[in-house]
Amino acid sequence: MAYLALFLLLFADAVWAQGPPRPGGELSPNESPMRGPDGKDRTQDLLKADLASNLKDLEAIKRLTDEITMELEKLDRHVLSVGALKKLDEIEKLTKRVRGRMKRF
Repeated sequence: MAYLALFLLLFADAVWAQGPPRPGGELSPNESPMRGPDGKDRTQDLLKADLASNLKDLEAIKRLTDEITMELEKLDRHVLSVGALKKLDEIEKLTKRVRGRMKRF
């Protein structure tokens, strides 16, 4: 029971520490926008680069899933080859990478 109370206390503290979401993506007073050497805000450039990387990774995910689907359709058993398992691991890695980029800003 004491562990449950401690968990709830820590969970509530973590939730309250985040605070309410800021409207319009405003920066808090202690945050500064990402600036380049010339003083320009680089956030938009980084977002465009992330979009291009995400699209490239999503195309790779689509290609890998098509390959796995074709491989499964060829087989008449419920068995995955080692190659298919490696492709699934690659899909998982790419998915985590895309999710990380999307959560960054």
